[in-house]
Amino acid sequence: MTERRVVITGMGAVSPLGNNVTETWEGIKAGKNGIGLITKIEASDLLDVTMGAEVKNFEYRDKKEGRRMDLFCQYGATAAAEAMADSGLVSGENIDPDRIGVYAGSGIGGVSTLENEIKKGAARGLGRVSPVMVPMIIGNILAGNIAILNKAYGSAMDIVTACACGTHAIGEAWRTIRHGYIDAVIAGAGEAPFAATCFAGFANMTAMSQRQDPDRCSTPFDKERDGFIMGEGAGMLIVEAHEHAVARGANIIAELVGYGSTCDAFHITQPAPGGEGAAKAMQMALDYAGIEPSKIAYINAHGTGTPYNDLYETQAIKSVFGEAAYKIPVSSTKSMTGHMLGAAGAVEAIISIKAMADSLIPPTINLKVRDEELDLDYVSEGVRGAELEYVMSNSLGFGGHNGTIIFKKYVD
Repeated sequence: MTERRVVITGMGAVSPLGNNVTETWEGIKAGKNGIGLITKIEASDLLDVTMGAEVKNFEYRDKKEGRRMDLFCQYGATAAAEAMADSGLVSGENIDPDRIGVYAGSGIGGVSTLENEIKKGAARGLGRVSPVMVPMIIGNILAGNIAILNKAYGSAMDIVTACACGTHAIGEAWRTIRHGYIDAVIAGAGEAPFAATCFAGFANMTAMSQRQDPDRCSTPFDKERDGFIMGEGAGMLIVEAHEHAVARGANIIAELVGYGSTCDAFHITQPAPGGEGAAKAMQMALDYAGIEPSKIAYINAHGTGTPYNDLYETQAIKSVFGEAAYKIPVSSTKSMTGHMLGAAGAVEAIISIKAMADSLIPPTINLKVRDEELDLDYVSEGVRGAELEYVMSNSLGFGGHNGTIIFKKYVD
């Protein structure tokens, strides 16, 4: 089987820094903090965690259509529309509808709708539960909605691997296009987890930071890190066969050259000690890309700000890159966006591509206190200029799911 080159031809985003790719990237370049007091959950339900990274001033394009979608689908469909417009791809015009698919993910799904309908049923009787509740909450519905809206008749499926699903959606799109099963995929993830019960679940497992200062609550790689900050939003990329993109005269943004997917098979929430599974995913992506580890010029880390994640991801990077690890800039943009759960990897893929295009390495803001065990170059001084030929993005999820993707600056 001939293996095809795979490229990125469009991108779309909704994030705590802005409701499109431009606003999000401008916020990243400026080191903008998208974290603040939570407004979407009643203060009495916040327990000891009061900070979050919410999407601001978002309105779905069609109110009638939006009433049949949970917010995570509205975010995802909005990002997909931006990505399709950016790519110039139109099903039935410059691509066979049967040759365009959707790989979309969500770690939590329609949790707000589920919570609201349970409350309604308890208060007013089960006869008042919405007849569209099920298609608003089920795990496949983001891919389904995006496929319907964009007339994508090819393979459409949701990837559900917790906080790694955005990266896995992009990686699986790469795999299926590379092997010739399809010509283009709308790939990414959406998340809207600001529902009181969902929030309480994360808070009660002590996974989130309890700090009240927005500039000291999401602190990846900091010695005083005490948990992540919940975020929300969506990221979508148009992943396309190189030959198809060239034939239609598309603007090619980047090349996707490597993908690794592994499972720790160790613990439901804690990464494997030493980051063994993450290291295997990184090495797998490097092997597929056919490059030496030293070729990676920047790593967008999973970097959640939890004690175990940051330690084990650092150890995984060292095990894969050896001495070169100390020369490769690493940063966590979750310091600005919070942890967008399933959507994190998709938005971070976009950030990685924009970093490569603009020759800029995003910073890890709020990193103030150095940890002796975390001794890599975490870019804490602000945005840094650098030529980036290859960039890597990591995502790790509850259940031990690990995903790594590698992008290359496009050369015809």
